[in-house]
Amino acid sequence: CNNSFATSGSLKIHMRTHTGERPYKCYVCDYGSTSSSGLKRHLRRHSGEKPYKCSECDYRSATTACLRVHMRTHTDEKPYKCTDCNCSFTQNGNLKRHMLKHSGEKPYKCKECEYTCTTSGSLKVHMRTHSGEKPYKCGDCDFCCASLAGLKRHMLTHSGEKPYKCNECDYSSATFGCLKVHIRTHSDDKLYKCSSSNFCSTYYGNLKVHMRTHSGEKSYKCCECNYSCIYSSSLSRHMRTHSGGKPYKCNECKFSCTQYENLRVHMRTHSGEKPFKCYDCDYSCTTHGNLKKHIRTHIRDATNVWNALAVTQFLEVSVNLCEPKQLCDLGS
Repeated sequence: CNNSFATSGSLKIHMRTHTGERPYKCYVCDYGSTSSSGLKRHLRRHSGEKPYKCSECDYRSATTACLRVHMRTHTDEKPYKCTDCNCSFTQNGNLKRHMLKHSGEKPYKCKECEYTCTTSGSLKVHMRTHSGEKPYKCGDCDFCCASLAGLKRHMLTHSGEKPYKCNECDYSSATFGCLKVHIRTHSDDKLYKCSSSNFCSTYYGNLKVHMRTHSGEKSYKCCECNYSCIYSSSLSRHMRTHSGGKPYKCNECKFSCTQYENLRVHMRTHSGEKPFKCYDCDYSCTTHGNLKKHIRTHIRDATNVWNALAVTQFLEVSVNLCEPKQLCDLGS
């Protein structure tokens, strides 16, 4: 190739990239390196040694290269720039992954289903939906999940922390992704619309999942019975019927349940919150279902069929109007 070196030793090491020779072997695993310095760096993965320290914070790393990349978080230096948009990155690898969004290329394919993705890490996490493996476990409850990001999102249900705030309204969220999706509600420019129905969403993933309601595709299958479903979250809830797991626990009493939404409704019995209000009287309640039952009392009180129809139409609109806005639950 066209590389040139100042010393014969450096050339010798470089030639091993062509021959494939890796004479420096790790005694802990199968790793081999072209140089002794490469092996030395690798061994720090096993020992946990991190000799390089950041002068700005508590960060430590095993290599000078990792420390150099980390320092860009303090300087805000992003030398790797996308030629198709205004995005820039601290690492070349992040830029390469980003470029796949523009090209649409998804080189990593699942052998079990039609799933494809841009990174090997995403494929690894996806494969756990088939194997059922959930290595990330919550220390406060029985919750476990397939990805570290999922566990981090779950931990916010215990802390209640919502650090990401909207500049346009009072909305706040536990994750930046949810805030990003919410911000689109202030603008119609980026709505994803279904061509077969009136469904639209600010998030492309939601549209993709919605399309399965038209195609009938149920790609998530239970390994214990014949159950199949459209959503991975539905499969997770279903699996608890086999395991008996109730990971969501009330801090005020002994109540526990299989779904976070049920816990949220239950907490209203402690707080006294009744967000569902009848627009025809002073009645209010904790759930949408109870409001619908209440509405029927107005229909029974209508003096004739025509009044009953009018009340029905009016109160159906009322139910829709007084439903509280749902929080973003991506990844929950």
